[in-house]
Amino acid sequence: MKAIVLEKFGGVENLEVQEVAKPTISKDEILVKVKAFSINPVDVKTRSGEALADILKGDTPIILGWDISGTIVEVGKEVDLFRVNDEVFGMVNFVGHGKAYAEYVAVPAEQLTRKPDNISHVEASASPLVALTAWQAFTHFGKLRQNDKILIHGASGGVGHLAIQIAKYLGAYVIGTSSAKNREFVLELGADEHIDYKTEPFEKRLSNIDFVLETIGYDNFKKSVSVLREDGTIINLPSGLTEEYEREAERKNLNACYFMAVYSSGSDMKIIADLLEKGIIKPHIYKVYDFNQIREAHLQVETGSTKGKVVVVVS
Repeated sequence: MKAIVLEKFGGVENLEVQEVAKPTISKDEILVKVKAFSINPVDVKTRSGEALADILKGDTPIILGWDISGTIVEVGKEVDLFRVNDEVFGMVNFVGHGKAYAEYVAVPAEQLTRKPDNISHVEASASPLVALTAWQAFTHFGKLRQNDKILIHGASGGVGHLAIQIAKYLGAYVIGTSSAKNREFVLELGADEHIDYKTEPFEKRLSNIDFVLETIGYDNFKKSVSVLREDGTIINLPSGLTEEYEREAERKNLNACYFMAVYSSGSDMKIIADLLEKGIIKPHIYKVYDFNQIREAHLQVETGSTKGKVVVVVS
């Protein structure tokens, strides 16, 4: 089968389309013929030698990617959740070796769910990691309650744009930060307020916030702590926090998750699938690339200015 292999950590020139062996499945796995996969910032960071590079460095070959949508072509003998020809989607083996950049992927059956008939494989593949991140941040790592005021940083990005929609579904009042050019996009997603982070310091405008989804890290975390009420919640997605910043959160008696690691979950994916099927959430597709355009896809995500998601079509 064809797969995109990472020859070594570094630039996009190290991503090569190669012929590799089709994976074999264990008794609790399914083999998925991939129709589409999406690119996330963690893919780009891992490719460059950061993020999950230390976890994957001993594997050969290294095949990046975690978000897939496709059709089942083989089912393990102990799998009773699915049948051959079922269309499924989800996030594969996160945190671990997902191997999504390939024509076929072996996946533990418990990590996927059925794709709704009314969404495409492109839309489905764009959703798992970002939707799971928001859902787990709001319901597992933190508890976002109805009428809470939530500040979502990077609101026009992959996680942010679905986080707005999920937070509104949960009944929150949403304030999103992005550049001015994405203001209307953020408001159309359902945000109640928008802040242009380039021209208006959010820490001077806001106070008594209940919940912050912090996607930037470093000094932005400190500023976010300053706008939270006592006993508020902050969920930090990136790393890069100092002990000083963490102590500030502790002094304010915040419910703080200093580094949230999203995890594969078929049960959570069922919830995401239901939200997608009902039109409650909808991923925004910035651009779709062909399999052989993987380097261009990575470079786009690497800009840090992608509105929504980038998807690669396999077949």
